Amino acid sequence: MRNFDETTITNAVIERLAGTSDPRIKQVSEALVRHLHAFVREVRPSQKEWEYGIDFLTRTGHMCDDKRQEFILLSDTLGVSMLVDAINHPVPDGATETTVLGPFFVQAAPEKPNGEDISGPMKGDPMLVTGSVASADGRPLAGAVVDVWHSDDDGYYDVQRLEQIGDLAMRARFRTDADGRFHFWSIKPAAYPIPNDGPVGEMLAAQGRHPWRPAHVHFMISAPGFERLVTHVFVAGDQYLDSDVVFGVKDSLIRAFARCPPGRAPDGRMVTDGYFYLNYDFGLKQLAHGADQA
Repeated sequence: MRNFDETTITNAVIERLAGTSDPRIKQVSEALVRHLHAFVREVRPSQKEWEYGIDFLTRTGHMCDDKRQEFILLSDTLGVSMLVDAINHPVPDGATETTVLGPFFVQAAPEKPNGEDISGPMKGDPMLVTGSVASADGRPLAGAVVDVWHSDDDGYYDVQRLEQIGDLAMRARFRTDADGRFHFWSIKPAAYPIPNDGPVGEMLAAQGRHPWRPAHVHFMISAPGFERLVTHVFVAGDQYLDSDVVFGVKDSLIRAFARCPPGRAPDGRMVTDGYFYLNYDFGLKQLAHGADQA
């Protein structure tokens, strides 16, 4: 077959996929061709616009390294990451809603005892975080692993400032006690812009969008027999809650970071300065029989 035109090229490409042996690869490939061709027919790009699109994707790839993943940033800002999350993580009553992982998770976060101050050399308003981990039906989960990480009060993560601070900070891994509880001290995070000095920032500017995320603390929680939970808890009242650049905010994940006076904190510690206090109780979704953690 030859001499393809605007109306025949799509079916011709799909016919070439007939010999694909893996059913899932065939399904994905055929859908990609159908929707990509439909997109091109709808927007009818000029040759120059097509060349710009190829250049945009090339530059996006060139921005990716072991510290930055521009394609994930592109997925986040187009709402694809949250769409994939929504498809893959329906939650039952009692389970905490999920959101995007974000680009600053570190596998090698240090394990710390409950009550530890994880702020390291970072300066800011002190913050106490307390919480619990239970099954969706309310059974406390002892020994659950709680990974936490967040930005400083200027909106930077430790991995963005390693040259200045020398080591990881504002992140750690805790284990829940016999009652499923955990707690730690750090500093209150701030809202921050995603990296916008590359192709994704160029796209946001062209679309008339800002690059900001509302202030939040990241949590990744796992326990045997339960789906791994990846979520944030957002600061109530933040100006970017309704315009999060990556579409990650859910009402159930917003909490007041209450300002507290000096005195005895909820964890029993005596503090001489005012501090912020966040409490959140997490529920985990049980794994289906034979399933692996996400």
